[in-house]
Amino acid sequence: MSKAPSPTRIQKKNRAAILEAALEMFSTHGFRGTTVDQIATQAGLSKPNLLYYFPSKEAIFAELMEALLDTWLDPLRALDPDGEPLDEILAYVQRKLQMSRDFPRESRLYANEIVQGAPRLGDTIATDLKALVEEKSALLENWMTAGRINRTHPKHLLFSIWSLTQHYADFDVQVRTLMGDEDPYDAAPDYLETLYRRMLTPRT
Repeated sequence: MSKAPSPTRIQKKNRAAILEAALEMFSTHGFRGTTVDQIATQAGLSKPNLLYYFPSKEAIFAELMEALLDTWLDPLRALDPDGEPLDEILAYVQRKLQMSRDFPRESRLYANEIVQGAPRLGDTIATDLKALVEEKSALLENWMTAGRINRTHPKHLLFSIWSLTQHYADFDVQVRTLMGDEDPYDAAPDYLETLYRRMLTPRT
């Protein structure tokens, strides 16, 4: 069986333009509020040209979310059982904050999907994400049992990290308006490190 021909430079460029346009539209208007026509216009392509690369809006969204979830879960996967627990958790907090700074549209895209009831991500949340959270919650529990960090609810600890870091992306306009001329990411790293360090450092 002969291999399918490799995509040309123009085909790669058009696919990238479609995905970039879709990210902008989906993160702004949500899945339901975005149309194929809007994505095509944003990408500078005709609708038939877009449909040559992706058969539907759902197919575009699925490809975006697959890449996003890998990126989003990598910092949690990186929690090292052999590392120093407090250092590992604080590094995770900082990586999540950095992702909110560097990938705000992706964060809003994920948040919009969850707010809508995760109609396209429900299976992934119930399988891949749940398995990863169970694994890392068990690791956190082991560190707590060994007295290496203060005891708290491991899953709520993860939820709070997600909430406190992704807030900066999901509520970007509100955060920047209230912060005025101060860049919110100037002080946020130190604030979050102090918060979690005080919370998790074992009492002597």
